[in-house]
Amino acid sequence: MTVRPAHSGDAESIRAIRNHAIEHSTALWTETPQSPADAAAWLSVHLERGSALVAEVRGEVAGFAVYGPWRDLDGYRHTVEDSVYVREDRLGLGIGSALLAALVTAAREAGHHVMIAGIESANASSVRLHERFGFQVVGAVPEVGTKFGRWLDLTIMRLAL
Repeated sequence: MTVRPAHSGDAESIRAIRNHAIEHSTALWTETPQSPADAAAWLSVHLERGSALVAEVRGEVAGFAVYGPWRDLDGYRHTVEDSVYVREDRLGLGIGSALLAALVTAAREAGHHVMIAGIESANASSVRLHERFGFQVVGAVPEVGTKFGRWLDLTIMRLAL
């Protein structure tokens, strides 16, 4: 496995991973799959910022990670939020850990101060992944999202960079 900076040619592979999460999980709180144009535009923003990574296994994108602003106001400019996704058929192989390790390093090197993870509270594997990297639960907000006909709770985790 290799973790590397993403490039525009990764957009379709990343879109496939995102759309699988949209259609089959509560990791992304939307029910609208990304179109190819939306995926390219979304990735472009991260590429301009230098905040997108992919993990390759035998030349195929097996997962991706990005960070972006946590809030739009300039007072939050040193705080970022992470997203880490692994292809369904590649779970449990350490790809998420490799991506999160590289993402934390990249955000630290970019001069950010705090990384936030907003995780659907029932997603125990994502909470455990973040805990292994030193993220601490700083709060939980019940029933702030909905998907698949049920209310979702949000666990908020924080890592000082």
